[in-house]
Amino acid sequence: MKVTVVAGNPKAASRTLAAGTLLAEAIAGHPVDDVIDVITLGAPLLGWGDAGVKDAVQTVAQSDLVVFASPTFKATYTGVLKLFLDQFAGATGLAGVVAIPLMLGAGPAHTLAPELLLKPVLVELGAICPTQGLYLTDTTYDAPGALDPWLAQWRPTLGRLLTLPAA
Repeated sequence: MKVTVVAGNPKAASRTLAAGTLLAEAIAGHPVDDVIDVITLGAPLLGWGDAGVKDAVQTVAQSDLVVFASPTFKATYTGVLKLFLDQFAGATGLAGVVAIPLMLGAGPAHTLAPELLLKPVLVELGAICPTQGLYLTDTTYDAPGALDPWLAQWRPTLGRLLTLPAA
């Protein structure tokens, strides 16, 4: 199972990236295969056809499980993540990819942001989003047990989905 984390934080090597990696590894039970720290792709995200951006898009599209992580920024996901998601082709760019929307924020005011804002764009791109999105507080995302309630509810579903034989 190929597992990838996409972090859409305007700061490289962010807590958002760390939280996405923690969640992906907790789901998969092994280290992630690939990390796309979107901000490191730089200015080519503003156009089309850059080889590095295309490689990142292809990596994500060929993954079995992708955690899409963003800080809550102006009550939604970041523009840098949107620029990356715009690179996927139409309604099939993420076809077959199991995607988990994850957002971090300073407090509970935006708890529904992953579900209401990030998940719909992932579904529009063809991703399978079989779980509720996850919102974590940016100061406690890595506290012992922070992921436990979400994992207890959704790991069984993800396990069944990700181990289905190919048709």
